[in-house]
Amino acid sequence: MKTAAIISRPGRPEVAQILSGLLDWLTAHGYKVVADAETAEYVTGLEVISRSEMGAQPLDLMIVLGGDGTLLSAARITAAIDVPILGVNLGTLGFLTEVSPQSLYPMLDGIAQGRASIETRVLMQCDLLRGSEVRGSYLVFNDAVVNKTTLARLNTYDLYIDKVFVSSYRADGMIVATPTGSTAYSLSAGGPVLMPTVGALVVTPVAPHSLTHRPLVVPDSAEIEILLRSEEEVAYLSLDGQPGLDLSDGDRVLCKRSKHQVNLFRTGSDFFQVLRSKLKWGERQI
Repeated sequence: MKTAAIISRPGRPEVAQILSGLLDWLTAHGYKVVADAETAEYVTGLEVISRSEMGAQPLDLMIVLGGDGTLLSAARITAAIDVPILGVNLGTLGFLTEVSPQSLYPMLDGIAQGRASIETRVLMQCDLLRGSEVRGSYLVFNDAVVNKTTLARLNTYDLYIDKVFVSSYRADGMIVATPTGSTAYSLSAGGPVLMPTVGALVVTPVAPHSLTHRPLVVPDSAEIEILLRSEEEVAYLSLDGQPGLDLSDGDRVLCKRSKHQVNLFRTGSDFFQVLRSKLKWGERQI
């Protein structure tokens, strides 16, 4: 029997409306269904598995009911088992969870018939080093951000690419983004939009003191290192928008492409159609 897992965004009444029909469809198509605790709040009788344990399960399909943040969480959890993810958009922007509730069953039918489109997205491996000690190692889908706190003065960040010194940045922060993450915080900070298939990573300074410091695009084979030099020792590392980790002067953040990747079911919309829809770019004039 195939196994499908469902992860849901907490506090969304739409989940309850979708679940009954979704469970009927999965059962009818030979799936055993497991779910996280957030999903189990809306229906009785489901086998509940914590999100942290789902990455050790032999899953055939992951269904995410929520927004891009919920999908980011699911992607990091299941990256090691390479399960394809279907994201159903209950949020607002929906770059990653592009399937609407109205399109859910046509998409599921396409998956059952083997004709659904799958797009592969890269992940980053980011390590936090203090001296020679690795204080943490993390999988990142969108971006890693080294930033100052609200009340702190500008920090200095030394950037190295493949251990070669690039420059010192006096700035509010530094962003290292995947192609997927190029349309997130990096874009807001003036970074470029990368197509998801581009083999690159982007380094974007946040509000740099020097106008000549611009975003930098490097091959995804490169190792990116950011060294924090902070007199006040008030900075933090945020990964995919999650609560930050406190940093100290001399801490280093190393980012490179991960050996893991994420496979997303897509509706077939081309990337630029998604940009026109989500970023409200103008349509072609006739």
